[in-house]
Amino acid sequence: MRKEERHKLIMREINLHNKVLSADLSTLLNISDDTVRRDLKELAETGKLLKVHGGAASKSFVSPFNTQNEVYALNEKKKIAEKTLKLIKNEMVILTEGGTTILELAKMIPENLKVTFFTISPQVAITLSDHSNLEVITIGGKLNKNANLHVGASVINQLVDIKVDLCLLGANAFSSEEGLTDMDWDIVQVKKAIIRSSKKTAVLSISEKLNTAQRIRICDPNHINYLITELSPDSPLLANYRNDNLKLL
Repeated sequence: MRKEERHKLIMREINLHNKVLSADLSTLLNISDDTVRRDLKELAETGKLLKVHGGAASKSFVSPFNTQNEVYALNEKKKIAEKTLKLIKNEMVILTEGGTTILELAKMIPENLKVTFFTISPQVAITLSDHSNLEVITIGGKLNKNANLHVGASVINQLVDIKVDLCLLGANAFSSEEGLTDMDWDIVQVKKAIIRSSKKTAVLSISEKLNTAQRIRICDPNHINYLITELSPDSPLLANYRNDNLKLL
């Protein structure tokens, strides 16, 4: 495989899943670990990604406030954010994580909406704080620098004492067989705690992330109440996700 093709495939994996492991890229592309390291070094030097321990991460995911970072599938994520607004009503209590799609949602909250938001994302909290009628409460702990999310036992312990109307989760990967999955153990544990603290759960995902799976399961598909994509709910691509427990938006 030519280097240009490898770089294109590497960037697609990073744009889709925000972070990739070198070992997974080696298997996916059928190349040596040394070749993966060289490719990631070259892409990092040209400013296309950030090298992190064991792999690489999306620049827009780690530093979404940097206007020079191009957000992947931005129009699709804005459409998902607009759909998600339909679930948010006055006086609700909502729990969110972070990510570029949820940041787009945070920017769109109507000024007249009165909602309490709990979040494990400092960036989401800052964005929500621009809205005068919102009460914003951060759940603090160790900062996972690759995802800019608070993780760890202190976060999980705080979540035990919370019961919210709705939680909003981004998707690293989601499938009708494996459910919601991720590759980071600490983030998975916090997301599990978020779901336990919520009456209903919504997953916000661009359609390219559907029918994919990562190494660690967060929850089965039947634990998700809403799946929100940029597609029409009657799209053939969503056929495997139609069931009595899951509402498509």
